[in-house]
Amino acid sequence: MKSQDETLEDWCRALLQALELEDVEIDVNEVLALAGVAAHSVVRPAAPLTTFIAGFAAGLASGSGQAPDAVSMQAAIGVARKLAQDYASTEASGA
Repeated sequence: MKSQDETLEDWCRALLQALELEDVEIDVNEVLALAGVAAHSVVRPAAPLTTFIAGFAAGLASGSGQAPDAVSMQAAIGVARKLAQDYASTEASGA
């Protein structure tokens, strides 16, 4: 039986292949960490929404030539993570 990590890596490769994105490198742990921050800082359903929007933004930046794939992904993940953390702080302060 495969571990969860092995299953996620296999799934990621299969999905990238199906979307004809075989050359794209995905840091699964980084994406999952972003999902965790969003889920715990905003609300649980924010996790898939946040990762989708961050990925979409990274794709637009990369596709338009603004930055290479890895830089675009890290930048989008960084913005989303900071926003989710700030959101939690704002909510906690009652603002």
